[in-house]
Amino acid sequence: MHPERTREQAGLLDGIPRQRPTAPERTADVAPEGGGITRTPVTAAAGPEPAAGPGVRACLRRAAGLVPTPVGTPFTFGYTLLLLLTSLYMEFGDPDTVRTLLEGSSTDVQHLTRTPVLVLVASALWIAGGISSPWAVGFVFVLTALERRVGGLRAAGVFLLGHVVATLVTEVPVGVSVAAGQLPDSSLHRLDYGISFGLMASVGALAGLLPPLLRWPMLGVMAVLLTQDLLDMADPLASWGHPTALVVGVVCWPVLRRAARPGGGPSAVADGQLGPYGP
Repeated sequence: MHPERTREQAGLLDGIPRQRPTAPERTADVAPEGGGITRTPVTAAAGPEPAAGPGVRACLRRAAGLVPTPVGTPFTFGYTLLLLLTSLYMEFGDPDTVRTLLEGSSTDVQHLTRTPVLVLVASALWIAGGISSPWAVGFVFVLTALERRVGGLRAAGVFLLGHVVATLVTEVPVGVSVAAGQLPDSSLHRLDYGISFGLMASVGALAGLLPPLLRWPMLGVMAVLLTQDLLDMADPLASWGHPTALVVGVVCWPVLRRAARPGGGPSAVADGQLGPYGP
């Protein structure tokens, strides 16, 4: 101790008790050329950069949940790969062969009366407009979200139910009208394929599993778009088939809500309280 050392030299302030001096500066002895020892300050090594916060990790997990994976959403993942392959073949394959395959997969009245099961399945293997179509983008996000909430089997069931019901609702009247002489025989042969009916049913089903603040705006937007299609009537069968498929998905709400919560009781998904489906 050196009593002659002033408080200013010690780095202390007058009138403030129980002050501790600052830690002494760490130095290292360096021997320069020519002899002698020089003391140089040593700076502390910087610590590791802080890891991403929980908010960033949560955002990344949510973003990853929007796309299908082979483990989390096997139905959507496998179906997406299959549609990708058929879309690439539609784009780069032999045009005559592609035309033949599409005609054989068409769910027109002629094919439905001869090979109904075959064409109902085959028609859902193609995307009208190809892989760049809005239907393709909507398929990935909607089916992924639906499967994460209710599982692969139920998501596949909703998709297939909407596809089949909407197809029959639109094609059966055509056959009846042709038989009654109100439409020409050429109406029995038309190119009709794609995933739009199944996708619309999935949209309707998914809406019932979302919080009300998302559910009703989503259904409102779909209602406006479908009404515009009905007014334009560019493709009468598709214009009527899409709202039919949407209603099919809405009808599935009670079943899906019970299925999304183990036990079969009232589901919390109706209030937006239930997250992704867990077996």
